[in-house]
Amino acid sequence: MDSDTKKSVLRMIPYGIYVLTAKNQTGEVAAATVNWVTQSSFDPPLLVIAVKADSGALQLIGESGHFALNFLGKGQQGQAFAFFKPANAEDGAINGEAYHDGTTGAPILDAAPASVECKLAEIITRGDHHIVIGEVVDAHAPVAIEGRPDEAGLHMNELGDNVFYGG
Repeated sequence: MDSDTKKSVLRMIPYGIYVLTAKNQTGEVAAATVNWVTQSSFDPPLLVIAVKADSGALQLIGESGHFALNFLGKGQQGQAFAFFKPANAEDGAINGEAYHDGTTGAPILDAAPASVECKLAEIITRGDHHIVIGEVVDAHAPVAIEGRPDEAGLHMNELGDNVFYGG
């Protein structure tokens, strides 16, 4: 297989941009920008998210048994880049972004146009990213989403010409 062709072809997969957050029972917070996300079931509503195997977010999801997926919207490139680095929670903010605890205790970013809270269903450990399956137990949209919901979110191609994932 030609490595360059494989990389180019796999980069054709469209990705939304999200911030995955978790908080354990001792109050430790983790947050990470993620983009490998899909809904895998309607009943119950299940999400599948690929999370870097060595990330603090994966560890805290396992410890707490729940997490939040914060959907970023158009124009929120700065928030996406803020969570490319390890989480620093202080004074009601994670990496400078205000948050509040959701119904599960998982951090909900105040500026996110939408978010869901999930109960951990399973973690599949394989490869450099592990598969987290979560059952949606709460959903938030502080302001009504206008137009097509699938067009309201921030997408990978909006992060700049040199930002890619996959391949």
